[in-house]
Amino acid sequence: MNIVIAGAAETDGIGRLPDRSTRQLHLEAARNALADAGLTKDDIDGVAAVGTPGPVEIAHSLGIEPAWLDGTQVGGSSFLFHVRHAAAAIRAGMCRTVLVTHGESGRSRVGAPRYARTPDSLSGQFEAPYGVFGPTSAFTLTALRYMKETGLTHEQLAEVPVAQRRWANLNPRAMYRDPITVEDVLASRMVAYPFHLLECCLVTDGGGALVVTSEDHARALGTRRPLVHLLGAGESAESPVISQMADLTSSAAFRRASRAAFAEAGIGHGDVDHLMIYDAFAHLPIYGLEDMGFVGRGEAGAFIAEGHTSPGGRLPLNTNGGGLSYTHTGMYGMFAIQEAVRQLRKEAAAQVPDAEVSVVLGNGGMFMSAAVLVLASHR
Repeated sequence: MNIVIAGAAETDGIGRLPDRSTRQLHLEAARNALADAGLTKDDIDGVAAVGTPGPVEIAHSLGIEPAWLDGTQVGGSSFLFHVRHAAAAIRAGMCRTVLVTHGESGRSRVGAPRYARTPDSLSGQFEAPYGVFGPTSAFTLTALRYMKETGLTHEQLAEVPVAQRRWANLNPRAMYRDPITVEDVLASRMVAYPFHLLECCLVTDGGGALVVTSEDHARALGTRRPLVHLLGAGESAESPVISQMADLTSSAAFRRASRAAFAEAGIGHGDVDHLMIYDAFAHLPIYGLEDMGFVGRGEAGAFIAEGHTSPGGRLPLNTNGGGLSYTHTGMYGMFAIQEAVRQLRKEAAAQVPDAEVSVVLGNGGMFMSAAVLVLASHR
């Protein structure tokens, strides 16, 4: 059974949206995705959403009576998990058409849950007492170790936001579009060594949603948009605390999830035309390129600096501007999927010529979880 994304849309706006709550962002994105597919709520029998506000509240708010629900919440990669789980449920006959929603008032904090690490949690016991708390300080552990072991320079790390700003410059919806240089990045405020401000993700409001179904059912429903095919998917997890990773310079979850997705899709690295790698901080695309096998150990920094991921490069990466320049609500994975869909539909703001296969890597909970989707414009 061929699984497709038949509808995909973001909220009307992204960035600063103090007039919309987290739940309202979910619902706005859901309505937009249904309209994109040419469907109504009555065509939906499955709902997936992260724990706040959760699939039950989303289904109730939309007037959907679901036969299948998924509330998986594993950080920013959750939405890639939802797509994989929806595909399995559809193939198993549990449901026929799944609505995956995301909304997050990451900047305005309207209806958003309080971020906390309780004293009894693993991070509360083994990291927080030593000053490691939250993404900014936790991610320094990995970045610094990687720089020490591979020789990655501050200038090469700064090339990541520079490359992605080149894409954002072509995207009218990107929050930050003005071109930047390596010198600009290194001159920006130090947030947590080695990260300067421009090497850290944005903090925004926004959301997105997807309609997932089988190809046959999409055609029977008369969906009106080009279908994006799910060729393969993989998911994995490592440690809930970053300090307990087996190797701070490489993500085991990235490796396992990508191997599974590529194997299911039956593709090789040379078949990939377009790549989206979760970029909460500048070093994550470097890890993604290496752990997924696109480049060798210690080669990703130079690969990006040489322009291979920039407009006109041979491996277009994070073509919406990514979490560093486009938007980042706190859980970014939905927006990476949205851009992959736009590229494969040939309707992206910065369209990659002849994009037929796109790979999306999601990261959740600071290397805790990973999921990979292999998407294509046709089977």
